[in-house]
Amino acid sequence: MSLVNDRSCALTFLSWRKDWDKLNLMVHYEQVDETLAALADPTRRQVLERLGRGSATVSELAEPFAMTLTGMKKHIRVLEQAQLVRTEKTGRSRYCSLGPERLDELQRWMDSYRQMVEQRLDRLGRFVERRASESLEATEGNR
Repeated sequence: MSLVNDRSCALTFLSWRKDWDKLNLMVHYEQVDETLAALADPTRRQVLERLGRGSATVSELAEPFAMTLTGMKKHIRVLEQAQLVRTEKTGRSRYCSLGPERLDELQRWMDSYRQMVEQRLDRLGRFVERRASESLEATEGNR
């Protein structure tokens, strides 16, 4: 009876652990999704490039786009929610600067994705080589 209870507890723990890992993965992907969605817009990418040269006010960021302050504030809000940009109000101006932490998270995701793709391509390469070798052996065996 004890063995059944121990096994049941272990299975319950493993099930819980699996669900917890899924939840962590979902949160991780939500962050990556948010970052990629923010980077999908060319205006926001240009804003990030500009902020790479130093902080700027919302007005300074809006100027090259002939955009209203309200329009630029919407873009800044999306970048801020994705933690790509930080803002700070000083007097009557709102200054924006880069917030690189989220890019680190995106880089980790891209690295893991690249590794997965490379592993799959390696397996495909080994499969193709094996099939070519088998085909060559079969051809030589028929002679």
